[in-house]
Amino acid sequence: MRALGIFRKPKKEEGEKMEEKPVPITNPTPQQATIESSPQTESKEPEAKTYLKALPLRDLADLEGIKAEVSNGNILILKITPLANKNILDVSHAVNELFTFAAEIGGDIARLGEERIVICPPKIRIWREKSLTRDEPLPTAA
Repeated sequence: MRALGIFRKPKKEEGEKMEEKPVPITNPTPQQATIESSPQTESKEPEAKTYLKALPLRDLADLEGIKAEVSNGNILILKITPLANKNILDVSHAVNELFTFAAEIGGDIARLGEERIVICPPKIRIWREKSLTRDEPLPTAA
């Protein structure tokens, strides 16, 4: 075992005099760590973090990377203007493909204005305001 160079002093019992000898603290080997851990303690794996990423959609080839990001649990805001400046039909194709993908994985997709769309992984939903019908009165502050 390898000593870390950090020492700790043993505790003194009440009424007992102990000699001050440094005791080296060592890292346990993986086998010792496994043996010493009790079955009652649960090993918690670190949760995967969810990131909100803003990315441009420049080409149809970007779709595979976008799908991988959403599959990994990230939320994406895509600016579609770069692709729209090249070919508006490609934008329609890309949005349809991403809509189908979101539905297949149980995610969500929505438009944010004229230039952006947002795609969410499963377990994350996009809030949509209920649209008013002509028969419903307008909400007031009172």
